Amino acid sequence: MPDDMPKIDDAAHDAPLDNVRDAIDQVDRDLLSLLNRRAALSLEVGKLKAGSDEPVFKPFREKEVLEKLSGLNPGPLPDEHLRAVYREIMSSSRRLQRSQKVAYLGPDGTFSYFAAVSYLGKSADFEPRRTIDEVFEAVSLRDVELGVIPLENSLQGTVGQSLDLFLRHEVFIQAELYCKISHSLLSKGTDLTRIEEVYSHPQPLAQCGAWLKAHLPMARIVPTDSTAAAAKRVLYNPKSAAIGHVKLSEMLGLNVLASRIEDLPDNWTRFLVIGPAETKAGNRDKTSILFTLPDKPGALSAVLSKLAGEGINLTKLESRPLRGEKWKYVFFADLQCDLGSEEYATVIADLRTELHSLRILGSYPAGPHLDVSGSAVVERG
Repeated sequence: MPDDMPKIDDAAHDAPLDNVRDAIDQVDRDLLSLLNRRAALSLEVGKLKAGSDEPVFKPFREKEVLEKLSGLNPGPLPDEHLRAVYREIMSSSRRLQRSQKVAYLGPDGTFSYFAAVSYLGKSADFEPRRTIDEVFEAVSLRDVELGVIPLENSLQGTVGQSLDLFLRHEVFIQAELYCKISHSLLSKGTDLTRIEEVYSHPQPLAQCGAWLKAHLPMARIVPTDSTAAAAKRVLYNPKSAAIGHVKLSEMLGLNVLASRIEDLPDNWTRFLVIGPAETKAGNRDKTSILFTLPDKPGALSAVLSKLAGEGINLTKLESRPLRGEKWKYVFFADLQCDLGSEEYATVIADLRTELHSLRILGSYPAGPHLDVSGSAVVERG
């Protein structure tokens, strides 16, 4: 620097920044104190609940807390950041009350895993299961407190296996969440043109069907139990690839040969949180039911007319073959109401007279939308 150039006083230049950093340090100390006060209260709640079967996961209460905080938030902290922080705070609070086992379709790195962690927070004890059936079984046998299962995808529709398993296991829906999904092609190899086999769960394979036909028309397509299991299958063969979450590349040391290969960019999967008992309180927005119909003309029409006459909006209706009964079907429906509340007692009684069988799978709060596609988790709605 020439001698005649004015010299910047580094100390004077850094002083404002140091002042801001000091202020941040003080805020951090205040936050730490408040977080520990909150943790102490959570421990007190745990003592009061000790010995009871009351669940620590309260989806209605948690939704109420998040909505209240968002309503009070003046900014500049974005609501989605606030919600992400508080999901972890509430996860810690649950853990302080009691350890909480959560089953999901594993192993680590599946979309079910990322959905579970994003919604329930990192403080839960996540236990992988090899199949969706094993998740249902673990919940129904009370080996775990909660399970996270995929129900339907915006591109490929319902995961039929999940609907069928509600018929076989006595479990109840506690909550729902919608997760934005994006798929990547992962391999030990580095050359897309040399890929001869592609592994993944049937749902991602279907969601990426057009891309596979366009870019790997000669590759053998091999279904697996999960995307993470698929990624492990390709660890030692550079001519094979797996479709899965982009973070599997970091977890397993794989190369990303292509990203965002789903056929449509707005790809969402609806997951359900299931538990062994029905939730009893809270602001429940939705109810899911299973029912079978008597063998007579107009049976389904009568049910739909009854719901419409009560002003109940039907948002999903799907039939599945009834196991062991040829040409008989069971219907799965989502209703936009809390069918378990007292005001619908007469409706339920009337439905039971119209239906051959009726099972209420649970009433629960409408779920958030979380982006688990590989970017930062973003919540909306």
